[in-house]
Amino acid sequence: MMNIKVGIIGFGRMGRYYLKEFQSNPYYEVAYVCDIDEECRALARKMAPEAKIVADEQQIFEDPQVQVVALCAMADSRPEQIRKAVAAGKHIIAEKPLADTIEREWEMVELVENAPVQSTVNMYLQNAWYHHEMRNAIDRGELGELAIMRICHMTPGLAPGEGHEAEGPSFHDCGMHYVNLARWYARSEYKTWHAQGMRMWAWKDPWWLQVHGTFDNGIVYDITQGFVYGQLSKEQTHNSYVELIGTKGFCRMTHDFKTAVVDIHGVTETQHIERPFGGKNIDRLIEEMASSIKTGVRDRHMPSFRDSAIASQNAWNMLEDARQHDLPAIGTHEELEEIWEYRRNLKDGYGLLPRNNKNV
Repeated sequence: MMNIKVGIIGFGRMGRYYLKEFQSNPYYEVAYVCDIDEECRALARKMAPEAKIVADEQQIFEDPQVQVVALCAMADSRPEQIRKAVAAGKHIIAEKPLADTIEREWEMVELVENAPVQSTVNMYLQNAWYHHEMRNAIDRGELGELAIMRICHMTPGLAPGEGHEAEGPSFHDCGMHYVNLARWYARSEYKTWHAQGMRMWAWKDPWWLQVHGTFDNGIVYDITQGFVYGQLSKEQTHNSYVELIGTKGFCRMTHDFKTAVVDIHGVTETQHIERPFGGKNIDRLIEEMASSIKTGVRDRHMPSFRDSAIASQNAWNMLEDARQHDLPAIGTHEELEEIWEYRRNLKDGYGLLPRNNKNV
């Protein structure tokens, strides 16, 4: 059995997800965990006693035994880390976006596509079982021709000003997943878009955005995303769905972050499927990377740097389009401060920032 040594750089929320999945996978050995924050390193020592816990990422890049790096720190740190990984011949699993500007993202695409390393980005919806069920229904002809896509993902989520500034507003930081998903379903490139945004609580950027338009092959779409869904609700909830409407049938999915439900209303079959949601699907992503390393052939399901950059570029384009139209601001900074305080005291909520030892 292969023993792939991996170094995790960044031990915030996503780094901890990766650690648990690497520890559960027999193909991997966690050799290093790196974070510049001492509290994060202290937590890593408890969670990964088998690993070297370091503050200097250079130790990982200089260790010839490390084959894979998982880049889980902020977007503005990733370009330098990707360059170091390529120079050291290490395979790369990166969080998205690849950088803090689209120009630097495309530089990273060019770099890895001309390097003898395997690389992928955690565009996790491409690996979700429920989306594969629905795309398989399209491929079986159950919907006829795919014509219309409707995608919605609204949660309380990360509030403006809580962090992730390098990742951009919510429609870029989170919404680019759904921009990528629509392209994955359409198997085509975006042709047109028209976006409307809302600057909730008078924040400088839209924290809710809806966009509709067309693909080159004529499929139409609408995408709605925002971390605005009842930030101060007594009982928090969300609204997340994907509907695919064809010339003959349709399918749809919803989830509650625990169970996902797919309903297929096709020309020859009607199915109602319920299975565990699956979270960020990191287990599947690292399996795909292990397969790619073992065989030397890139796993066809593994999202690419190019996929991520295209999604990022389109998300930025849609945000810029929203800025060209009326961009109202409703709500007050005082309400936003109330949201910050409320979320600081939440023990269980949507998109909460890591609290180190308190959050595990």
